Amino acid sequence: MKIQESAENYLEAILILMQKNGQVRSIDVAHYTGFSKPSISRAVGLLRDNGYVSIDQNGLLGLTEAGLKIAETIYERHTVLTDLLTKLGVSPETAAEDACRIEHVISAETFDKLKEHVRKYGALAGE
Repeated sequence: MKIQESAENYLEAILILMQKNGQVRSIDVAHYTGFSKPSISRAVGLLRDNGYVSIDQNGLLGLTEAGLKIAETIYERHTVLTDLLTKLGVSPETAAEDACRIEHVISAETFDKLKEHVRKYGALAGE
């Protein structure tokens, strides 16, 4: 299912924070993303309504199976693309920023071929 880029970013942020801290609240996502608490609360509510996020009685966020699948896909794209761009000589900061934009629009086919190339040759053919 195709969802908006902003929703993918929120799901990715929740995944990263869960891996880092174990528990995630909306305020953690707000601090991580730099968006306001009301903006995050609205986004989390929409993600919950669409079946991507769960919220327990203590306000802790969790990812549903569908939300986890999207978050893991986006996070993998981000890390692989950032690594590839860095190996190509792009500064780490620019590589991360560019990867964040690319990760949402790259096709599964192209991404799979990039991963295959990196596994086979490293960042560049002939490395």
